[in-house]
Amino acid sequence: MNLLSVGISHHTASVDIRERMWFSADEIREAIRRLKGSFFSECVLVSTCNRTELYGLTRDQGADDVAVRRFLIDFKKAADMVREEHFVGSASGEAIAHLFQVAAGIDSLVIGDIQILSQVKEAFTLSREADALGPVMNRLMQSALHVGKRTRTETSICEGAVSVSYAAVELASRIFEDLSKKTALLIGAGETGELTLKHLVSKGIGQVRIANRTREKAEALVSEFGGTVVDYGLIVDALRAADIVITSVNAPAYIVQPEDVQKVMKQRSNNPLFIIDIGVPRNVNPVSKKIENVFLYDIDALSNVVDRNLGKRKAEIPKVHAIISQELEGFMQWYQSLQAGPTIQEFREALEAIRREEVEKNVNRFRPEDRELLELVTKRIINKILHQPTATLKQGAQNGGGDAEGLMRSTLLRELFGLPTHGKGKHEE
Repeated sequence: MNLLSVGISHHTASVDIRERMWFSADEIREAIRRLKGSFFSECVLVSTCNRTELYGLTRDQGADDVAVRRFLIDFKKAADMVREEHFVGSASGEAIAHLFQVAAGIDSLVIGDIQILSQVKEAFTLSREADALGPVMNRLMQSALHVGKRTRTETSICEGAVSVSYAAVELASRIFEDLSKKTALLIGAGETGELTLKHLVSKGIGQVRIANRTREKAEALVSEFGGTVVDYGLIVDALRAADIVITSVNAPAYIVQPEDVQKVMKQRSNNPLFIIDIGVPRNVNPVSKKIENVFLYDIDALSNVVDRNLGKRKAEIPKVHAIISQELEGFMQWYQSLQAGPTIQEFREALEAIRREEVEKNVNRFRPEDRELLELVTKRIINKILHQPTATLKQGAQNGGGDAEGLMRSTLLRELFGLPTHGKGKHEE
């Protein structure tokens, strides 16, 4: 199979390299339009923050993947930073298996990434819109999406939070049934705290309040997520109206003490208070978690949750590989049938032409009442002649005997019976 894959990912390049090779939707449309004209008869380009990978059916068996790498680098005008060595390539079954692993989320930076399947689907859609799909790539992408869907329904590879920020939100969701009625207070606008806030907002948190030493940073987050800015000097008072508190301040001592929490809990009628202390060193005195209805988690506690969940996800990988093997076998059988189909059809048509010619030459030698029987008998003879070659070609396709074996059988049959050697399926045009 003349299928080629060329790509760059978190396995081969740093984030700054991957950023230079990220393609927007418009860039993907333009790139695959040019690639289809130069290198491929069909192609799909997948581009995310962690990978940019091209899959395509080359116009000939000897396509040079180095030229494809150069095209991608030149298209992004990234030769000052990106080298051909940052890319890896694969072909045929290896390329298909890799695409299936990507769609399943086991090749992601975070195992079981739930976003990658939608990103693969988007790439599929863009290629369809750009008229860059043919029967092979269309079927391949459908199979990849099916792998991703099966992985999510038949395994637990995507279950459980595997980032500290998402683990915090997952815990908050367990404590509070309806986040839309709750208020979050972000103390300190560090990277992890901001990411945790993003997850809360995506989960529909009701209100957001932000306190930071540099007020401008707090105001910037408010403009992005909504909410209000709280004076940093009034953070203890702000605890009273908060249900979820995220602290990520670089401070030499605790900024929240047990007596502060105790006072606040009385003022809020002992309603549950969920505190995520991501500060290093910690921002909230750990004694505070002894207070009734106070749920305090520091970064170590959240990391333990992440490690357990990641271990569970890794344990599901063999199940995912089993799904990939099944889908790969199914795709290869389908592809082999494409090779066998045209040969079988042309073989049948050639024999039927011979039969008709001989019947027409000799039909007058038979009585009119016997001519129907002549048609029946000669067609039965043709069917019997066709049976074994047809069964052999189809069996080869069903067994996934490989491109070389399927092509050899088809070629041999064509040579034996004088069929045109150019008779190939539409997918090879």
